[in-house]
Amino acid sequence: MKNSSFKVVLLCFAFIISCSEKQQETIKEDKAITILVQPFKDMKPEKVKRLAKEIRKVYPHVRILEPIDFPPNAYYKPRNRYRADSSIAFLSRNTKDGFITIGLTSKDISATKGKIKDFGLFGLGFRPGNACIASNFRLNKSNSDEQFFKISIHELGHTQGLQHCPAKTCFMRAAEGKNPTDEETGFCKKCRQVLIKRNWKFNSV
Repeated sequence: MKNSSFKVVLLCFAFIISCSEKQQETIKEDKAITILVQPFKDMKPEKVKRLAKEIRKVYPHVRILEPIDFPPNAYYKPRNRYRADSSIAFLSRNTKDGFITIGLTSKDISATKGKIKDFGLFGLGFRPGNACIASNFRLNKSNSDEQFFKISIHELGHTQGLQHCPAKTCFMRAAEGKNPTDEETGFCKKCRQVLIKRNWKFNSV
């Protein structure tokens, strides 16, 4: 009788563990996202494909969308720029749950920074959020593709809640008005751990 009761307890315990594991798997699956690469019409298709390929090395669930126009309210005529904040707001409104959208452009972009009404940017991302934008307008011509990837992955990191990082070689370091991308080699251990908890599946970076 005692053996029978013991077996029942073991079976119940095994069932609870099994259900718990399945629940954890479901939670992880629910939190997984897809990164939508949204080029604006000024972007060259080959550069978009190249960037998407690099992003997949860090996060494999990536989809390229058809090119679109900037929203009319994003254009800043006095300096022939496009407002990054207005562009992100537009992208965010059109991004469904379970997705993150990164807008790509070769145009100059800007946003208000402190007392500067129109500050030129490499990129901008809501933190946390579901949309960001990156521009290759200000990047070095010799290795612009590599730098563009680093700018893009930096902004995607912001959407996942990452702040600027003090590590000089981390993708999340602050630009501080310069272009430090050539010194960046990857996500530091701390930033990487945050992304792993957000279901990022690092392939080779």
